[in-house]
Amino acid sequence: MANESPSKKALAVLKEQYADKFVSVNQAIRSIHRGDRIFVHTACAEPQYLLRSLVEYIESEPKAVFDAEVLQVWSLGLAPYTQEKYKHNFRHNSFFIGSSTRAAVNSGLADYTPIFLSEIPKLFQRGHVPVDVALIQTSCPDPHGYMSLGVSVDIVKAATEKAQTIIVQVNPRTPRVHGDGFIHISDVDYVIYHEEPLLEYEDELDDEVADKIGKYVATLIEDGNTIQVGYGSLPNAILANLGEKKHLGVHTELLGDGLVKLMKSGVIDNSKKSINRGKTIATFSMGSAATYEYLHDNPFIEFKTVDYTNDPRVIAQHVNMTAINSALEIDLTGQATAESLGKVFYSGIGGQADFMRGAILADKGKTILTMPSTAEHGEVSRIATFLKAGAGVTLNRGDVHYVVTEYGIAYLHGKNIRERAMELISIAHPKFRAELIRKAKKRNLIYQDQAFIAGKAGEYPEKVETYRTTSSGLEVFIRPVKISDEPLLKEFFYSLSDASLQRRFISERKDMPHERLQDFVVIDYSTEIILLAFTQKDGEEHLVGLGQYAIIGSTHTADVAFVIRDDHQELGIGKELLKYLTLLARKQGLLGFTADVIISNARMMRLFESMGFDVQKHISDGLYEMKMTFLESK
Repeated sequence: MANESPSKKALAVLKEQYADKFVSVNQAIRSIHRGDRIFVHTACAEPQYLLRSLVEYIESEPKAVFDAEVLQVWSLGLAPYTQEKYKHNFRHNSFFIGSSTRAAVNSGLADYTPIFLSEIPKLFQRGHVPVDVALIQTSCPDPHGYMSLGVSVDIVKAATEKAQTIIVQVNPRTPRVHGDGFIHISDVDYVIYHEEPLLEYEDELDDEVADKIGKYVATLIEDGNTIQVGYGSLPNAILANLGEKKHLGVHTELLGDGLVKLMKSGVIDNSKKSINRGKTIATFSMGSAATYEYLHDNPFIEFKTVDYTNDPRVIAQHVNMTAINSALEIDLTGQATAESLGKVFYSGIGGQADFMRGAILADKGKTILTMPSTAEHGEVSRIATFLKAGAGVTLNRGDVHYVVTEYGIAYLHGKNIRERAMELISIAHPKFRAELIRKAKKRNLIYQDQAFIAGKAGEYPEKVETYRTTSSGLEVFIRPVKISDEPLLKEFFYSLSDASLQRRFISERKDMPHERLQDFVVIDYSTEIILLAFTQKDGEEHLVGLGQYAIIGSTHTADVAFVIRDDHQELGIGKELLKYLTLLARKQGLLGFTADVIISNARMMRLFESMGFDVQKHISDGLYEMKMTFLESK
């Protein structure tokens, strides 16, 4: 770190005071015995020099250690102790599987312990998992003899409190991070000074899919929210889209480069947090050297132990808590796995379940699950009828509010299985939607007569989405109808008065069954458009209007109609819908609209006549039969 000289001076003084602790690395490693349980510092805090030295020691003295168990949350290093040639010396036991240990776990050379990350400290504290030796990395000691655990406090604090022997690699590049992560030199057994760069974690490069998902998620995050994000390219893309937000807070497990950028820009100021106000709270960091530099002696940031940061009861104390995580696969009922691909162990439970459950319990909390719609270069749908056999259910059906892919947002909370299935099918990759419909019918998850339009004609035209402000100053969000909107439209139509229903359908019929609703939600977007108008109140969208047109054969004209909820009439919503429908019709090369209007519906007549169309009408059976030709724009 930039200002380590005082610490180095403190180290020199302490070296005289605790001379017996400062030994050669081999002397320290000789304290490891056969059958010991060896704890290793987490992820980017991994004491690389100590691990290399341990392996070198075994190479030179292969019979010195047998049947030792290596305990670690996550290895980002080479994890040499998982190699088959050391199988008689070490057995790795991981609480979260990384790329360097995945093959060993799935081939039977290493073990995986599935557990909520927040619960691991209790394993040490209660003696369920004893720790004989802890290999950790710290900053240089301060003048009082305290060393920082640096970029990883998580379960490390608990492990060191129970370890019989603690071997410390003092590395001046380890940042001194405020919070719970301090250990006094008098509490360790051996100190090995060795300077080397900390391991860094680079997210995958953002791509178009990740950026689209990030933009969708950003619409769900409000000013003043307290957020938690996981790791990888998706969280990175999400954070990159939050630059316009204000007063965000952070209570998270992992602190990475994306969050640090938002702290530096002032987007994150923690000023609205319910607890730990003014502080970013995390338990470990994986990022770049620049991020580690930012962490050093920064009073704005505190690292707490994982049984605090990940405790759902603590998380739930944050009003407007928003947990954002990712998954490998989700099924149509809302079960998701983030830890395995069928029978193949991939990562682990980690802290995702802790945060998702805590956010659900929080006042105005929300959970967001993100994933690309496909895997294996587009050959596999991540949205499946049911999870693959053998998959671990990381999140159950009650843990998820929102699911986001590059094709949109599905809201599952409070939805029945049929509604969930349709929501998720609507954001699956288009090439898999027909198959998902077929399989969902077979499993009786959706209506047996559920209609579907395959191919481009049935794909949701996202580019049509728009915001408009009416003449009364009301802002409305207008979007095309989705296949999953059937429950929404049912509620909308039944909220209309009998008079509004009659004016819209020119019929005394008042029922709106599934069979009839399908005509409104399953449409060929190339020949028909149905637009829904929403207002927002208390952070929730409310459907207040519907407008549509359907092309009439080869006439290059379309029949147009719309209806506005009774309590929102006379606010200009109908005119905005008609203006936008006109714009879309002109872009399709249409020449005009036709419409049938009940003679008593003077309001509708005035609207049509105010649009600047060439209007022709004649009366038949109590109706105005309207023909409205578009005029050339001046």
